[in-house]
Amino acid sequence: MNLEEQLRERSNNQCELCLSTTDLSVYEVPPQDSSNADNSILLCGKCLAQAEKKEALDNNHWNCLTSSMWSEVPAVQVMSWRMLNRLRQESWAADSLDMMYLNDEQLAWAKVTGDHENDSSVDLHKDCNGQVLQVGDSVVLIKSLDVKGSSLNAKMGTVVKNIKLVEDNSGQIEGKVEGQTIIILTKFVRKQH
Repeated sequence: MNLEEQLRERSNNQCELCLSTTDLSVYEVPPQDSSNADNSILLCGKCLAQAEKKEALDNNHWNCLTSSMWSEVPAVQVMSWRMLNRLRQESWAADSLDMMYLNDEQLAWAKVTGDHENDSSVDLHKDCNGQVLQVGDSVVLIKSLDVKGSSLNAKMGTVVKNIKLVEDNSGQIEGKVEGQTIIILTKFVRKQH
């Protein structure tokens, strides 16, 4: 039986945090040396996106943690603890954290990523108007830009199609202008609808 089959059997084909039955996938709770059922959980798309900080936290969605924190699965406990910490400004999350118990080994695992020290804010790629940018979007330059290391000048009004998001920098996107791939600051683009 492969890992996903093991997790589906253990979770009864439900997200192990919110019990959703749609868009389920394996999430390996970091950090990991090797994937196995003890350090992986089954998550729905919404839990996964918010756990990986790819979308803003929906506080109401995470009320499910008041149940999942009591799971017997260490990986589920660790993820519940991490998410409760990101929501600790909510009184229900703070109360849940006060009640929750992790043994020393689980607590060390939960703290190792440092995620519990962060707040719930998510650093999303946004255009000059605050619109969230996604991979594949088209944007319009709101300013003419000189491209470093090139004689190319990207003119204001240029449409850049099929953008990519720069992984660890929410202030930058990648796109092609006149056949050349360039990095563009998100503050100089407007999402095209």
